[in-house]
Amino acid sequence: MVVSPVSRRPLTTRLADVAAYVAVRVVICVLQALPRGTCERWARRLSGLFADRLAIRRDVVLGNLGIAFPDATLETRQALSRGMWEHLLLMVVEIAHADRVIRTTTWRRYLRIQGMEEAVRTLWLERPKVILSGHYGNFEIAAYLFGLFGFRTFSVARELDNPLLDNFVTRFRESRGQVILPKIGSAPDVAQVLDANGTIGLLGDQAAGPRDCRVEFFGRPVTVHKAIGLFALSACAPVIVCSATRRGGLFAYDLRVEGTIDPAAGGPEVENPRALSQWYTGLLERAIRREPRQYWWLHRRWREGRRPATVGRSAA
Repeated sequence: MVVSPVSRRPLTTRLADVAAYVAVRVVICVLQALPRGTCERWARRLSGLFADRLAIRRDVVLGNLGIAFPDATLETRQALSRGMWEHLLLMVVEIAHADRVIRTTTWRRYLRIQGMEEAVRTLWLERPKVILSGHYGNFEIAAYLFGLFGFRTFSVARELDNPLLDNFVTRFRESRGQVILPKIGSAPDVAQVLDANGTIGLLGDQAAGPRDCRVEFFGRPVTVHKAIGLFALSACAPVIVCSATRRGGLFAYDLRVEGTIDPAAGGPEVENPRALSQWYTGLLERAIRREPRQYWWLHRRWREGRRPATVGRSAA
């Protein structure tokens, strides 16, 4: 008899996984049962609870905002923190309602698309392609939309520690044709997709190790995974950087192409993996500066060269 990896986990861990899974499914069911307007109002009310009362990763969030916007007062950073939590809560609502709202016959009611003509021409090429985004806006909806439009993408994502939740999230992500590749050990699969002129989707703003590419992000050094640049350059794959920025309430988004680049055309941005990494990191920074409330400041993005956070600084 074959024993699954899940069954080898300790009983207490499995029970905790089941409890967390049931809790999440109950929340999703409640969100799906409630009118979207009610969910939107509660997201705004609860954002202060998460940011100020529960103070979830408060020091990390305010510290990151202090690094990105050194001239911002404490009050400004606190307002951005509450805005971030409102956006994250609205993302949960959108994921719960996406199957019912975003369809081939309805997406025009909610989405404005900017600069997609060049992206569509690139995606139709008989060449390998790379789509890059970051933890900004609703990147899950952006990936969902590419599948809805008929573009099959293979996205690399870290598996969740809870296998039940990981399976649930993967089913949503793959419901419109997207294929999820596990982050760990995915290099051979990525190479195979690119060799077959397929499209790889990646998030380009995740902290990497000290041996990876070192770039500038908001004027401070960070690292990004050098594999992203290596994949694109070794396969001579055009790179598309895109974002889905909320412009209002639920499902009101601008799907925007931030930039495209083709290694076959040459240029300083594609001389090596570091140059390419700096190019797309700069585009992501530009998008985040447009609407900083929609970035995931929860991550410890500046792991190296991080200065002490000035959480207690008052308004000028």
